[in-house]
Amino acid sequence: MRSLTRRVLLDTRYTLVGFPTALIGFVLMLAGFAAGVGTTVVWIGLPLLAGTLLVARGFADAERGWLSDVLKRPPVRPRYKPAPAGAGRFRRLVNPLTSGQSWLDLLHGVINLPFAIVAFVLTIVFWAIPIAGLTWPIYGIFIMQIPGGVELPELLGIGDGSYLVNVVFYVGLGLFFTLLLPFVVRGAALLRAGLGRALLTGVAELQERIDDLAEGRAAAVSAEANALRKLERDIHDGPQQRLVSLAMELSRAQRQLAKDPEAAQATIKSAITATRETLDELRALSRGIAPPILSDRGLAPALAALAGRCTVPVDLDVQTTERYQAAVENAIYFVCAETLTNVAKHSRATVCTVQLVRVGGVLMLTIGDDGVGGAHVAKGHGLAGLADRLRAVDGELTVQSPDGGPTVIVAEVPCA
Repeated sequence: MRSLTRRVLLDTRYTLVGFPTALIGFVLMLAGFAAGVGTTVVWIGLPLLAGTLLVARGFADAERGWLSDVLKRPPVRPRYKPAPAGAGRFRRLVNPLTSGQSWLDLLHGVINLPFAIVAFVLTIVFWAIPIAGLTWPIYGIFIMQIPGGVELPELLGIGDGSYLVNVVFYVGLGLFFTLLLPFVVRGAALLRAGLGRALLTGVAELQERIDDLAEGRAAAVSAEANALRKLERDIHDGPQQRLVSLAMELSRAQRQLAKDPEAAQATIKSAITATRETLDELRALSRGIAPPILSDRGLAPALAALAGRCTVPVDLDVQTTERYQAAVENAIYFVCAETLTNVAKHSRATVCTVQLVRVGGVLMLTIGDDGVGGAHVAKGHGLAGLADRLRAVDGELTVQSPDGGPTVIVAEVPCA
């Protein structure tokens, strides 16, 4: 009830304050635009137009602040094109003329007035009728004493002019309009707010989305480059060195065969052990590459394989067996693989939980452990790369890991 009352009051403030504001803005902008266009031939018109656009920007900023309350969205302010570096005074003065959003602000200030009038009238009417109807028992008895007065119930043929009939009629009318009040005022506010959103924040929201996509693409490229560099470094420092050593061992065994077969056998045995260790290391490195089990059978078996290889006991709960886009499955798999590796290396945990569930159009992976905590996504740490990888698929990584634990890591990826 409190939230409904607050919403009605916010919408009412928006529509009532918006009308005089829209009227003042309309007069200023129309007059400024007409004066600017009319005097353009003598150059003074350009500064006048620029000044009018700055006035329009001020009114537009105020409208954007109100829109965040009405539409329940964070405030969005578009980017206005700045003056070029080293521009002269006149160029900086007329710079607002070069920004497309400035002209949209002016257009909004001109055509907003009819919408503001409609919203204002609807709000006034649907506040006045309930107030007048519900308070009629207080002042109605005095009105009925006015000679020659005819009450509305009598005109409608539903009463004989008695006080009680009038009370029932007007209070009932007030209650009816009170029930309609939140819907009508909300509709009036949205009618006007829709125009403001289209002209004042639509371009900004589109630009923000484009920037997010560009950042996601850059993050994906960076994450893949970092992963490839890490894989190259690990192969160079691990399996490659082992293979060089293995080749040297086999060459030594070959030389020993004729002179000392027993020593050659011992060398070959050592080489076999080294081969197995190299294979284990290659398997560990292959976890950074999408395994065949993921592409062939999906996330549930792939996560089960990861849980089975983890040195910390893992309680796995996979509540979805659907197949998703390869990019989504890869992102979830890599997050789980890297997180379980961190749990095994750094957390000192005794148990770990992994849950995969689909909530609407979002695939949610939750990994928790009872370790020492202290994990975060600051740049330079392993989790930062996971956050970048998720951003590439419009996903988000949330980490809760206070010192002393426990740690909960949540990866959310759109999958609709």
